[in-house]
Amino acid sequence: MGYRLAADAVLLIHLGFIAFAVLGGLLALRWRLAPWLHLPAVAWAAWVEASGGLCPLTPLENRLRVLAGQSGYPGGFIEHYLVPLIYPAGLTRELQLALAGFVVLINLAVYAGVWRRRASRAR
Repeated sequence: MGYRLAADAVLLIHLGFIAFAVLGGLLALRWRLAPWLHLPAVAWAAWVEASGGLCPLTPLENRLRVLAGQSGYPGGFIEHYLVPLIYPAGLTRELQLALAGFVVLINLAVYAGVWRRRASRAR
């Protein structure tokens, strides 16, 4: 049971990282230090997607699931609802590149807004 809980925790951390990479730029609206944490996360997420690589959290989670005696994601809330968000069916190389571009474009738009907002305050 401990390995399964650890695997579920890794999955939740993975989901949180993805959400932070996509939307974390919004924190820069309130917290000046947010870009120092967020921009490296965006770079990592875009690189993993664009290179076709795997985030180290994926093999860690899978190893924990094997240690827990599981094969795949047989059921439960986390497996049923969260896994498809992180590991979508039919993920192709083209879709990975599109996702990398999506993450970068969203964050460029957010940071452009942050920059404009800060520039207007400085005047």
